[in-house]
Amino acid sequence: MAALSLPTDYPRIRQVGSFDELISTPFGDGVNALCWPRTLTGDFSEVVRHLALDDDLTTLDEEILLALPLSEAGQIAVAILLRDLRSLRDLELDPVLNAITAYPRDEEPGAIPVDVYSFHADSAPVVAETWLCTYHGAPSEGLRNDEGIRRLALPGMREILLAEYGGTDDEGFTDYLSEHCYDLHYAPLPAAQPFSFGVGHLWRIAVDYPGSPVPPCLHRAPESLPGDLVRLLLIS
Repeated sequence: MAALSLPTDYPRIRQVGSFDELISTPFGDGVNALCWPRTLTGDFSEVVRHLALDDDLTTLDEEILLALPLSEAGQIAVAILLRDLRSLRDLELDPVLNAITAYPRDEEPGAIPVDVYSFHADSAPVVAETWLCTYHGAPSEGLRNDEGIRRLALPGMREILLAEYGGTDDEGFTDYLSEHCYDLHYAPLPAAQPFSFGVGHLWRIAVDYPGSPVPPCLHRAPESLPGDLVRLLLIS
């Protein structure tokens, strides 16, 4: 598993030492990302090699995983995957395990990209959070909040989107920005240094919701999935 290398001078990330601590530690005092660093045993590459993938994104369930003809090392990896899924379900979450070879790009990209390759904040109308873990392949990337700028704030962007909207800067325009998720995407500043979420580490990150005590954690999917390296991702 890849070693975890995070910005040492960035107080918004807090590392914890157990799953229980990951659950119980609140977001606050500026902290908007919690990480439980793990060195996982098992052969996740073997799991990936035995998957029958017909689409760019395939959702894996317990039946699929337990039916794979695996060595002991592969079975250990499957046990870890199932344990993580069950642990999050015990919290009444709805985790999904995906095998990913590519993500869809915007079919008709506008002035602001809104696919998962763009740094963005997750959002919800109520209290919520996002859980992430990459077990195989390229991991997610994070962006320090002070190293990103909302794309809506880029020079001339609002005027471009107003023209796209075809109206005036009114409440309807605000709704238009929200409906298209234009208000959730960020551009890295010139000197920004995105950081890796690493492989095997379980993350709990803050999202944008009304009344959140902290700003959302900015993140994106890896820009490229090198070669045939399938990404095995847990997300909730």
